[in-house]
Amino acid sequence: METKRIVVKVGTNVLTNKDNRILGPVLRELVRQISVLNERDIEVILVSSGSAIAGKEILGETSIQDPSIRRQVYSSVGQPRMMRHYYSLFHDYGMRCAQVLATKRDFDRGKHRENMINCYEGLLSEGITPIANEDDATSLTMSMFSDNDELASLVAELLDVDRLIILSDTNGLYTGHPDDENSTQLKEVTVNQAVEQYVMASNKKEGEGRGGMASKLKIAKGAALKNIPTYIANGKRENVIVDIIDNKEVGTKFIS
Repeated sequence: METKRIVVKVGTNVLTNKDNRILGPVLRELVRQISVLNERDIEVILVSSGSAIAGKEILGETSIQDPSIRRQVYSSVGQPRMMRHYYSLFHDYGMRCAQVLATKRDFDRGKHRENMINCYEGLLSEGITPIANEDDATSLTMSMFSDNDELASLVAELLDVDRLIILSDTNGLYTGHPDDENSTQLKEVTVNQAVEQYVMASNKKEGEGRGGMASKLKIAKGAALKNIPTYIANGKRENVIVDIIDNKEVGTKFIS
């Protein structure tokens, strides 16, 4: 099957180091790969985390007690910073990017959804790479995406993409903890395969992103069920996106 349009989701843990600082070289490698696919006429929609960490890096600890307001503030400060990074990198590769912020209710059937499709299709028709994130400033707690993995899967479905690539800080799904020498990486998983037992709950600090492997597994199976082949792979691995598009054995592939 020819690939013409993909969604790539990059998590906070890919974009940051152990001290939770944004990694410029990782961002550059991400954009470089998008430029390679752009030359092949493959449209890429990027779903990028990182705004809360980028905001926290600037603001440091804050006196705001309410965690959801604190998250809104961190994200609101960090969002333009992330976009400045991306704008500059895309410009270096002779490309253009745009920001698309959404809340979960925008995906409900109706005018909001149609409007969003029109926006994405308009950008893609002009050769502009849409960069999606949750609109933290207006998202209500009860209608927030569980994480950006969920946002990525909704965008993938909305725009009828050929593949969904979820970039994490591990090489894929393992039969145990990735650092355990007895664990093996699963290369391919079907939606009815019972692999949930291999996943542990993740303990993340504030700003580090909400999605753990359990969430990624659920989202990947859900997308595969809708006939969107989905991959979980290591975003810090060089050329990872291009290698997946070239059908090299990278990460864990989920199929129906």
